[in-house]
Amino acid sequence: MILFGRLKMAVGDVTMPQMHVVKGVKIGSAEAYVRYQNRRDLVIFELAEGSHVAGVFTQNAFCAAPVHVCKAHLQVTNPRYLVINTGNANAGTGKVGLANAEATCIKLAELTNISQNEILPFSTGVIGEQLPIERLTAGLQPALDSLKEDAWLDAATGIMTTDTLPKGASEQFEIDGITYTMTGISKGAGMIRPNMATMLSYVATDAPISRELVQLLLKETVNVSFNRITVDGDTSTNDSCILIATGQAGGIEISSIDDSRYAVILDVLTRVMTRLAQLIIRDGEGATKFITITVEGGLNTQECCDIAYSIAHSPLVKTAIFASDPNWGRILAAIGYAGVKNLDVEKIQVWLDDVQICKDGGAAADYIEEAGARVMSQAEMLIRVNLGRGDAKDTVYTCDLSYDYVKINADYRS
Repeated sequence: MILFGRLKMAVGDVTMPQMHVVKGVKIGSAEAYVRYQNRRDLVIFELAEGSHVAGVFTQNAFCAAPVHVCKAHLQVTNPRYLVINTGNANAGTGKVGLANAEATCIKLAELTNISQNEILPFSTGVIGEQLPIERLTAGLQPALDSLKEDAWLDAATGIMTTDTLPKGASEQFEIDGITYTMTGISKGAGMIRPNMATMLSYVATDAPISRELVQLLLKETVNVSFNRITVDGDTSTNDSCILIATGQAGGIEISSIDDSRYAVILDVLTRVMTRLAQLIIRDGEGATKFITITVEGGLNTQECCDIAYSIAHSPLVKTAIFASDPNWGRILAAIGYAGVKNLDVEKIQVWLDDVQICKDGGAAADYIEEAGARVMSQAEMLIRVNLGRGDAKDTVYTCDLSYDYVKINADYRS
């Protein structure tokens, strides 16, 4: 099976926008033959000196070697280069894998005359196989030779594995007469249930933001985007999300959340991150439907999130949606086993879009099967649950579970 270029089309609007250049970011790529032939599989980001960088990473205990290296290097300094390979995750590879991640940084540091601590390595692909380190390092110079500002599409394509399409988002916005840019890419289609999935994302802005606020912005926006998606409930060993602020568009550095510009940045970043996260679901392995699950009326956000994920992870719910079968008892079952204490089922209401299927814990009196089937047959749908016990709410995005998901993952290494 060819991982790159699945024939299945993604769900809904997955248009690649105009990817605006971010001042202070250059991107290069090369064909290093890490796993694939005749395609870009090695990407390098060069960041302007003085850029502030933050990252969040997988919480999988078997996190990949490059994740360990990234965390260590970020504690030391701001990076100048990011290097990403696809086709091989360099996870479950022990001390040799760690040495290969470090060797990648050492070689790139030699080529660019900087410290190896100023480089962050990333890998995505098959777990448990050693990196072909000679081929990877041989591809570094060709990637450096191709560095240019307007290569975001090349980067989005170069980090793909089972993705059927490159994923990007980009906005320009004005603050105090200065035009700033926010541009980002993501990849992922399976093993997606990030908890900061195989998920990588890189977002950059040329706005001037302190390192502390870059980290805060990333944490806040990840929690409503990448930490609210699931394809299959599996958390990858390699999840990484990076936010870069180069400051190259000018202006005084934003160093306080009380600065009015912070709210503007947060708003734009939230939109960009949410779009990148949703694109992963729309391109989920075997996906034919995009599902939004909103749980409201909770005592707190966590219990709303727990119930939303319980529904999103249920194979029975997901296969029913694939079949356009409004077997709504499966949704109730998933709500019931989510582990929320003292849940009064007689207060629970459930809707499929505008069709109420459950009222006060039982079948809605005016519900008809045809109405539920109509919603279930749509390419996009909303499952809305009201717990009737508070004001908290949360939203999770997922997709259905089809025959193709099984085929893709059964043939993943062939």
